Amino acid sequence: MENASWDVGPARGTGVVPSFLQPLDKPVAMVATLDIGHLAAESVQKNWDGHRVVELEGPSRISPNEIASTFARLLGRSVRMESVPHESSEALFRSQGMKNPLPRIRMLDGFNEGWIDFEGGQTNSRKGSTTLENVLKKLIEREHRRP
Repeated sequence: MENASWDVGPARGTGVVPSFLQPLDKPVAMVATLDIGHLAAESVQKNWDGHRVVELEGPSRISPNEIASTFARLLGRSVRMESVPHESSEALFRSQGMKNPLPRIRMLDGFNEGWIDFEGGQTNSRKGSTTLENVLKKLIEREHRRP
């Protein structure tokens, strides 16, 4: 969820946030770093042998439109997502200094096309408790404190 830190400026400034996740109403698995930390701390305190995989996501899947509406509620202004055309992604990422944008583009394709997901699906994943609203509140507060 903390990847939304890149969206605080556009949400606050113009009310238009570019989204590489599409369609804008499609929910995807996201998780807060706080929940990752809690799971890691819990895991190192348990005894187990062999290979272990824990599929962790937040309390619910989140769409780009839900991110926009949460920003709107927290910022008290209109906020909307705007799809970034797939064909412009590589040039945009390179202009931002990324030397090899193909892995990021393929990852986004995986989320958008649905071939990146948990093996056990949404019903079998472990759910964290940190909400998108709590994460965005902290990101907005942190951004507000920056000079």
